[in-house]
Amino acid sequence: MEKKNKKIKLFALQTASIIGNRDKNINIVRKFLDKYMSKESADFVFLPEVWTAGWDCPSFHSCAEEIKNSKSIAMLKDIAQQYKTNIIGGSIILKNGANYYNSCPVINKKGELVCTYDKNHLFSYYGCDEGKFIKAGENPVIVELDGVKIGISICYDIRFPELYRAYRKAGADILVNMAAWGASKKIPWDSMTTSRAVENQTYFVALTQTGILKNGEKNLGHSMILDYKGDILSEINKKEGGIYAEIDLDEMYNFRDKCRVLDDIKKSYEVIIK
Repeated sequence: MEKKNKKIKLFALQTASIIGNRDKNINIVRKFLDKYMSKESADFVFLPEVWTAGWDCPSFHSCAEEIKNSKSIAMLKDIAQQYKTNIIGGSIILKNGANYYNSCPVINKKGELVCTYDKNHLFSYYGCDEGKFIKAGENPVIVELDGVKIGISICYDIRFPELYRAYRKAGADILVNMAAWGASKKIPWDSMTTSRAVENQTYFVALTQTGILKNGEKNLGHSMILDYKGDILSEINKKEGGIYAEIDLDEMYNFRDKCRVLDDIKKSYEVIIK
């Protein structure tokens, strides 16, 4: 059994983005982070999906940034340095040549951009057309910061349990899904995020936006930090704001050692039709 001997404080920020107003959204998030981080520190900070643009696919290109001169990444670097915290930066729209990506920037407490994760699965149903505006990422990404391994996912990725099982097998200590999740889909959000935590025996940060979209539609606004058994450690409903939770990795690994679910996975699940 791997021992981590580590307690870690997590902070997740739930916001209501203004559709298509990147600069104003950056300022709003900056103020929230200053407010919370100046009162109580955290080892890891998490932001929601497309917080610079809001969930409106036609607005993605106008809110896009190039990684080398990104205002949003520069702001997050400043926050990371100032408050000595690692940031899993939700997602922003990054432009690379002719391609656009729904991309999560990861910044360490020194203010260095460690990596990005490009959303692997694009949602193009029920009137959304993300795949028309965004190019899908090709690989899952685990980032290791201060000895903690975090498996990153964005919104629609939650519907693919294979991704999270791959993260668990690769040694993830924490799983995160950062979303802009519609209010009409509360049951899928609550059930799938909890399931990903339980089936992989892993702490899970389930973070979404809140607030109004277009044409009267709303974001769900039910962000949670779950433990490895699916219990809610901290949650927030429809209001903007942040949630904290202290997690114990050693406790999680002791639980995994007593209930060795992954050892019971069969090499093959070939289906026989009779």
